[in-house]
Amino acid sequence: MKYKNYLFIILNKFKNAFTDLVPIILVVVFFQTVVIKQPFPELAEIIFGVLFVVVGLMLFIEGLEIGLFPIGESMAYALAKKGSLFWLMVFSFALGFSTTIAEPALIAVAKEASEIASTANLIPKDTDSMNSYAMGLRLSVAFSVGLAIVIGVLRILKGWPIYYLIIGGYIMVMLMTIVAPEEIIGLAYDAGGVTTSTITVPLVTALGVGLASVIKGRSPLTDGFGLIAFASLLPMIFVMAFGLFWF
Repeated sequence: MKYKNYLFIILNKFKNAFTDLVPIILVVVFFQTVVIKQPFPELAEIIFGVLFVVVGLMLFIEGLEIGLFPIGESMAYALAKKGSLFWLMVFSFALGFSTTIAEPALIAVAKEASEIASTANLIPKDTDSMNSYAMGLRLSVAFSVGLAIVIGVLRILKGWPIYYLIIGGYIMVMLMTIVAPEEIIGLAYDAGGVTTSTITVPLVTALGVGLASVIKGRSPLTDGFGLIAFASLLPMIFVMAFGLFWF
């Protein structure tokens, strides 16, 4: 009976993960069959791959619920209760930096950017220069996200209105866009998106919610969210600054 309950839970989670992917599947099937009017190439492999995606999504969501969300909230709670602003800031920066430097999407974009910059003769066409460029880009983005999380945590602690900081940040983005090299602007705007992906989002969100839950006078709903917005905003500024320095 116990094993039947486990099987039911697993099948239910599998169904939920599949349901989340249904809109994507319907769009692909529609355009392939109605617009392009061609059969799917290697249909068996596609179906097999989709099953892998569903299982991976199911395990990923389960991992977030079991591990990442609880640990982010519990550490934020413990540090806030400890009453040490210094260690809370250090933890916030370290969390933003470490999750971003390990972000698979950022690694892929930085590698692609180094190859394109090399092809365009913006950097020397050798492995060391390309690796140095990619690592410099990753470090710039990771540092900016760490700083962004610190600013977001200070906002929660001080109760600053989020729209003041967001509006001010985007004004700075527009000003940086005017002076930054054209070759880096598009990459900078993309960097704001790739930083907020599979690793960064759950831990940073858990940090904000956990912190807002323990601080008197703060609401997890109105104050706990917003850190991701800062994590998307500052990388654009820092990558354009990186471009000014590199080029």
